[in-house]
Amino acid sequence: GPCTECSCSSGKETGKDTSNTKKKENGDRPFIPKIFFGTRTHKQISQITRELKRTAYFSVPMTILSSRDYTCIHPVVSSSGSNRNEMCVELLEGKHGKSCLYYHGVHKLTEHHALQSAHRVYQAWDIEDLVSLGKKLRACAYFAARELMMGADIVFCPYNYLLDPQIRESMEINLKGQVVILDEAHNIEDCARESVSYSVTESQLRAAREELDLMVNNNIRQKDHEHLRAVCCSL
Repeated sequence: GPCTECSCSSGKETGKDTSNTKKKENGDRPFIPKIFFGTRTHKQISQITRELKRTAYFSVPMTILSSRDYTCIHPVVSSSGSNRNEMCVELLEGKHGKSCLYYHGVHKLTEHHALQSAHRVYQAWDIEDLVSLGKKLRACAYFAARELMMGADIVFCPYNYLLDPQIRESMEINLKGQVVILDEAHNIEDCARESVSYSVTESQLRAAREELDLMVNNNIRQKDHEHLRAVCCSL
């Protein structure tokens, strides 16, 4: 139906049937774009969701994509240092004969939000709200947020989730035909630069050069490794 909550509802109707111009998916079902709202920091997402609660759209299905640093509730993984991603993957793959109990409880969180939506008591939430509920239900907030993206109308996330192609692929984010809003967009240039940059230490370069020396001296793909060694030496 027409928008009734903002000034655009007072605009004149064109009289044209736009149903044929809309993209279709799943047969006759019209394609409704999602709104991807990118912010510079996770703290800003909290501010945006707080403002969303004050609008007429507080009950719109939403989700927040964030890293395991903010959403992992596994007692061992969440208390570890910088290798949370690796530890999570190992648990999911059952490498050491252990699995993640919280991952298998993801449906508890998604079903909770589905019930709220069905009973029209759905409200905008923040990362802390999802993590708190996840601990209560013993369900993984990280993967639940990703599952909720399927039925969400608004998806909040940091800039790099939209700009970095590797993150988009891993998070299964498809921006084609969607609405993208970037808060404080003057920071995009730096964020885009960081997305395609990486840091290398001098010790890593020296170690690489030593391994390449070994390859060249033992005639292992010598032509290829000589070029790589020259790059390491120049750096």
